[in-house]
Amino acid sequence: MDFNDTKEEAAFRAEVRAWLEANAQPRTEQSGFARARMSEADALKRAKEWQAKKAAKGYARITWPKEVGGLGGTPMQSVIYGQEEAKFDVPTGFFEIGLGMCIPTVMKFTTPENIARFVRPALFGEEIWCQLFSEPAAGSDVAGLRTRAERDGDDWVINGQKVWTSGAHYSDYGIVLTRTDANVAKHKGLTMFFLSMKSPGVDVRPIRQINGGANFNEVYFNNVRIPDSQRLGEVGKGWDVALVTLMHERLAVGGGAGGTGPDVRELIALARATELEDGPAIRNAAVREKIADFHVRTQGLKYTTYRTMTALSKGQVPGPEASIGKIVSAVKLQDLTHFATELEDMGGYVVGDGAPQDGAFQQAYMWAPGLRIAGGTDEILKNIIAERVLGLPADMRADKDLPFAKLPTGR
Repeated sequence: MDFNDTKEEAAFRAEVRAWLEANAQPRTEQSGFARARMSEADALKRAKEWQAKKAAKGYARITWPKEVGGLGGTPMQSVIYGQEEAKFDVPTGFFEIGLGMCIPTVMKFTTPENIARFVRPALFGEEIWCQLFSEPAAGSDVAGLRTRAERDGDDWVINGQKVWTSGAHYSDYGIVLTRTDANVAKHKGLTMFFLSMKSPGVDVRPIRQINGGANFNEVYFNNVRIPDSQRLGEVGKGWDVALVTLMHERLAVGGGAGGTGPDVRELIALARATELEDGPAIRNAAVREKIADFHVRTQGLKYTTYRTMTALSKGQVPGPEASIGKIVSAVKLQDLTHFATELEDMGGYVVGDGAPQDGAFQQAYMWAPGLRIAGGTDEILKNIIAERVLGLPADMRADKDLPFAKLPTGR
């Protein structure tokens, strides 16, 4: 690995840092706690303002062509910007799915007219996108989905249900994977579309979570009619389109970047503010040992990400680092927030007003298990690493060549 910037990269880093210093506040130990106090509506408003400002400079999607609002830059420049932005207190969490997964899929598989219509508004935060894949009977095995799309002249009519759709309740558009042929093997009868979340027949129902939030949703489709011009890729080739989306998703959730919840910096702030029987928690040897352990794990993620950076800088395709980073970062968040709530003692049971550090650790602890499911479960990612990295034999699949309509359902 090469940890040093080239002359050109160093100049770009300095340019980015100067712009961020002029337009944002540095991240502090209290930044994460302040975000925990903010309502979703306020957070969304702040995020849209920041997204528009970033897009106007060309930093919203650095590698995208200039004609669609990007900078036309290199993958390394994108990594450098992400590293520098992580040092500042800027909003995250509303545009990653759309810009990181949905829009790249739309750009690859739709018409120039649709690209001209939809890409720039998404880039500037004017329209938000969601990803409609998972279903009650098709989670890790997405190809087992049952939402169907039937051809009716120049239109398609969609019926079915999706679940765990992050951000559907504030999204304007979404990409949706459907079954268009049940008489072929399950991976071969799928077709991808995009649609307005305001279309007649689309019913979005937020799912209340254990931490009181409602970040993801059930989405029902009742005779939703869309034109064939909103199809992405060929009929029956939706799995190939979905793989493009999933490739972007693995990289997005596995990059090891901040923004998923409190991290070591916030844990140190908690330890400084917490009194134990023998004095401040930050001076307790056992607490310091745990903080050091989380710091080491964080550094491991950081340097694993550097492998991806090195590959990108050489024009290579990154390897399995994204899957590895996703497994480690999700477990680390769960372990860190669990330790923090224990450190808070009885305060660890309190949420809302009066909770230590505004309840940021409690909220993240109750949400953390979801990160081990979103973007691929731990088990699925371990299978990917085992089969594609270590070369171990794949699981036997009795349903591999059966028509979807003939698969046993247990009824």
